[in-house]
This record gives sequence, C-alpha cells and structure tokens, in this order.
Amino acid sequence: MITYALDSNTVSYFLRNEGNVRDCFKRESIKNMYAIPLTVFYEVRRWLLYKPTKITRQYAQEFDVLFQSVQENSEMPIEVYKKAADIYMALKQKGQLIHDADIMIAAYCLANNYILVTRNTDDFNRISDLKHVNWFD
Repeated sequence: MITYALDSNTVSYFLRNEGNVRDCFKRESIKNMYAIPLTVFYEVRRWLLYKPTKITRQYAQEFDVLFQSVQENSEMPIEVYKKAADIYMALKQKGQLIHDADIMIAAYCLANNYILVTRNTDDFNRISDLKHVNWFD
C-alpha cells in the first residue's frame, strides 16, 4: 500500500475540480492511503480565508471533509524538522533554495516514506530521494 501526501496545489486543484486530480484521487483511493501535511493544511486554509466568497466557503467545507477523511494527518515529529534542516542546507549549498513550506512538506514525505502529489515538480526535483507525481496533467 502506498501513502500519497497531497501538496497545496493538488488540494486546490481537487477543490476546483481542475486537471485530472479528482480522477486520480478516486482511482488511487481504492487501494492506497492519503496524508495531508499540516503545512499544507495551513497553506490551503490561508488561501480559503484570504478572500471569503461563497465559492471559497464551499471549498472550505469540502476541504474540512477531505482533511477528516484522509487516513493520515499526522503531526510533524522532530525527525521531520531535522530532515527539513538537512534539506535546507543541501539546497543552500547548491544555491537552489525553495520556499520553507515546500521544504517542510518534502521533509514530511521523506521522513514517512510518502509519495508527494504535486504539480510543482521544478522545485521538488531539487530534493534528493523525494518521490513525487503530478496528477494534474
């Protein structure tokens, strides 16, 4: 069984029914598990609260259901933060830094041996050993 960790952009596409995300989610949910890192929870919730409209309130309700339904919403133990610091230093030494939130999401995936579902492949390709897939295209 595989556990997929959903990135913020994947959740956004899921809520807006864009790309192939919902179809892939449905297909993979039959035999696999999902996780939403708390960093992603924060990023999505921030996006939904930024400009409250009827549609974003609807997305917020749907996100709450999605978040509650995924099998894994673990906290980030100290190992994740240690891994994040290692990733930061490796990227800094190469002159290839990415956003801290993305580093935390990658560290969460690496520490738990999860596959990240993201469309942000340019940034996440910089992180050694991180497995990721793009369900949008």
